Amino acid sequence: MSDVLHKSTRLRRMSTALDAIALICKIVTGIALVVLTVIFGWLVFGRYVLNATPTWVEQVALLLVMLIAFLGAAVGVHEHTHLSVSILRSSVPRRVRSVLVVMSDIAMAGFGGLMLWYGWQLTLFKWGSLIPLIQVPEGLRSLPLTVGGALILLFSLGHLIRLFLGADERSDSIE
Repeated sequence: MSDVLHKSTRLRRMSTALDAIALICKIVTGIALVVLTVIFGWLVFGRYVLNATPTWVEQVALLLVMLIAFLGAAVGVHEHTHLSVSILRSSVPRRVRSVLVVMSDIAMAGFGGLMLWYGWQLTLFKWGSLIPLIQVPEGLRSLPLTVGGALILLFSLGHLIRLFLGADERSDSIE
């Protein structure tokens, strides 16, 4: 009994930590989206009212889009709202569905791991040069890829742990 309670407590702590990480990602992407909107407003104002286009907006916008895309994708994996085709899983028998769910989570973990590894390599490779107009390291362009990959790996492993411990609550998983 004590062992089951201990596993349940650890599982709850893991889920709480993963939920907190996903919430932080949502906050960061929300702020990035607001900043993106504001700087494009400044771009339009500068171009048409001041007749002086701020040249740094494009470079900052590219960084923000990368941040929004990769953190948003990781949250989608955590919340199981990422693009997926669940019609196949829904139309097969329960045993096959179980295998497909595990394969999907393993594939996502592998994909996240590859994003983490190659994103990190790219970040290190590009860190020595600067992005024109904003003078920050070029490696910042690929850092969201690295962080997003790490989070996709982490969230996918969390799904697998919950699945194997019988605590998976996803609606299209194993019913």
